[in-house]
Amino acid sequence: MVNQAMPEGMMDWLRRETRWDAIDVDWLAGDASPRRYWRVRAAVELGPQRTCVAVDAPQSEKTTEFLSIRAQLEQFGIRVPRCLAADAATGWMLLEDLGDTPLQDRLNPHNADHWYGVARNQLCQFASLEPGVPRLPKYDRTRLQTELDVFMTWFVQALLGYTCTDRDALVFSALSETLLVSAAVQPQVFVHRDYHCRNLMVTGVDELATIDFQDAVWGPITYDAVSIWKDCYIRWPRDQQLGWLSQYYEAIQADVVLNVGFDTFTRWFDLMGLQRHIKVLGVFSRLYLRDAKAGYLSDLPRVLAYVLEALALYRDTDTAVAEFDSWLQKTLMPLIAQQKWAEDASENQIA
Repeated sequence: MVNQAMPEGMMDWLRRETRWDAIDVDWLAGDASPRRYWRVRAAVELGPQRTCVAVDAPQSEKTTEFLSIRAQLEQFGIRVPRCLAADAATGWMLLEDLGDTPLQDRLNPHNADHWYGVARNQLCQFASLEPGVPRLPKYDRTRLQTELDVFMTWFVQALLGYTCTDRDALVFSALSETLLVSAAVQPQVFVHRDYHCRNLMVTGVDELATIDFQDAVWGPITYDAVSIWKDCYIRWPRDQQLGWLSQYYEAIQADVVLNVGFDTFTRWFDLMGLQRHIKVLGVFSRLYLRDAKAGYLSDLPRVLAYVLEALALYRDTDTAVAEFDSWLQKTLMPLIAQQKWAEDASENQIA
């Protein structure tokens, strides 16, 4: 990757705002967003924190929301990066350096129970936050449907080259309604919205710091559970997923009144996963086609496998699921089979 220079004036801003004598600046590879990151080596007055991370975020990247949510999560004892300096107008931030170890790099079959237990505890912290603190938009029908529509626009039409018929639209609309109703009946809690193994940084033996929370909302209680245990970047056997989900189900009842049994909670989890993964098929296609980020194509087979699994679980008991499954199998799967990313696929499942 080509090293990216800081925007003009950013280094002067760092020195002026922090009074630190920056010794060296190294560009860090970015993520799915257009944000850019650099590791800054700073003067000794930082004490043990000898490096920091400078961030350049375009106006589209919700710097104000990030700073507000970060401060409130920190206030409630949730591990987030410290903010050392910020200018919301320019999108420039200087944040605590959390290191180079995302949870993805640490997970293996021997320590998964431990790390997912740490993540579960953080999800319980999220669920214990009072509605309105922090003040966030609702993950309502409109937002959820908009996300689902990304699938039809970018995965079905743009990536696969398929033109949908009126009948296809009706099938998709019926499935969407099933998923939206399932989301709406769940308790609504703080939802990170992208709580996965790349957005959790290992900062201690028993500590995970969460990042990338600027899109947080108040929404369905199973959403973040889906994000972490049906992760788009690493796949675990279903019995392990359900074991971790069961522990979460038991733990959150100290703060949330569920009034449903674990079977219903599991159905919520699976249908929430179906919504998320259908959306992600579209999002990853868009990242490739619009943003030239081809690396996400290799994750499509794993995400598609989650979709197929959820459809198989519920097609015998839900007509909308059954009809969408039939359309996917008969119409889209032959087109998917022609894609190079599908030919090169592996489920990337840890056994």
